[in-house]
Amino acid sequence: MAEETRLIRAGSKPCDLVKTVGPPIQKGSTVLLPNAAALYDDDAYLTYGRAGLAAHEALKCALAEMEGAQGVSLYPSGLAAVTGAMLAVLKAGDEVLVADNAYKPTRRFCDNVLKRYGVGVTYFDPRLSPEDLLAQATPATRLIAMESPGSLTFEMQDVAAVAALARPRGVLTLTDNTWGAGYLFKPLEHGVDISVQALTKYVGGHSDVFMGSAAARDPALVHALADGVHNLGWAVSAEDAYQMLRGLRTLPARLKQQGEAALRIAAWLQRQPEVAQVIHPALPGSQDHELWKRDYSGACGLFGFVLRPGSAQAADAFLDALTLFGLGFSWGGFESLAIVSDPQLGKRKFAPAYGGPLMRLHIGLEAEADLVADLRKGLDAYAAALA
Repeated sequence: MAEETRLIRAGSKPCDLVKTVGPPIQKGSTVLLPNAAALYDDDAYLTYGRAGLAAHEALKCALAEMEGAQGVSLYPSGLAAVTGAMLAVLKAGDEVLVADNAYKPTRRFCDNVLKRYGVGVTYFDPRLSPEDLLAQATPATRLIAMESPGSLTFEMQDVAAVAALARPRGVLTLTDNTWGAGYLFKPLEHGVDISVQALTKYVGGHSDVFMGSAAARDPALVHALADGVHNLGWAVSAEDAYQMLRGLRTLPARLKQQGEAALRIAAWLQRQPEVAQVIHPALPGSQDHELWKRDYSGACGLFGFVLRPGSAQAADAFLDALTLFGLGFSWGGFESLAIVSDPQLGKRKFAPAYGGPLMRLHIGLEAEADLVADLRKGLDAYAAALA
């Protein structure tokens, strides 16, 4: 053979792979099949790299183990997981009931995409009882989409009761479980049909990779989710899948440290004169504490609090005085973050009225005493702005 041909073929038969802790990162769009009969045998052979190679399969298996799922689909972002799961089970003429505390981009998708394609969208008060929620369902209702706790206002729904009431009516249930990270709360074990999370946050854990997942137990739903990914052409890279799997290995340790520190910091904030209210379902005495205690094995590092009445400028002064807390919207990484949430509540139909600025904190892995000192500086700046 000519040298050009020999160079193309050289190294195409790799040596046996040694065993490593993580899976191999395979990079390839083309998958070579063993014979002609396999070319169109999609049931038996992977025929295109976009469907996922070694690292993807390892991640999906690990997530399925954690979620108690029969199958998991991967998406290029958490939002794509929410929208992809909805598209997989909805069609024109269906209706979906969506929790009013849902992630803002989820709401944007419902309003700007689902409605355009003939899917009816109704937002419900996350404080509704399961019975009152199901009373809003019509014969066209196909899906109830929940977010519990909500990522800004932290209301919780009794997702197990909602699922139990929805199933006999042929209504599917979906919950965005990013706060629970698939570890602190197991939606599928509570009867929910589809468990979605933004792996970008706690599973990745380092604020440097995007991905989402949707998990299900019903084989028909597992198939529908996988078909949705295939039909819409979504894919995640092998490197990203490997990074997510790496993050998953340390998820329990990180969640424990961040969740416990957040709870202590929330209790400290309750004692500060500038704080009117702390909103954290794991905090004893909070409105949803008993529901959290029944269903969750722990808490993550994300919670909210309300400052005593003051201006938006005073709230900005609180944020600008912080040096350890970054000002950023994502969460779930190793770093602490802070935002003011009020501007995001404008489109809510059932937005709570708190009387003062609503703030949100994500507690990272920094030393707890340093974070408390930083917050004290912010509260001092807030008080000064009110003077």
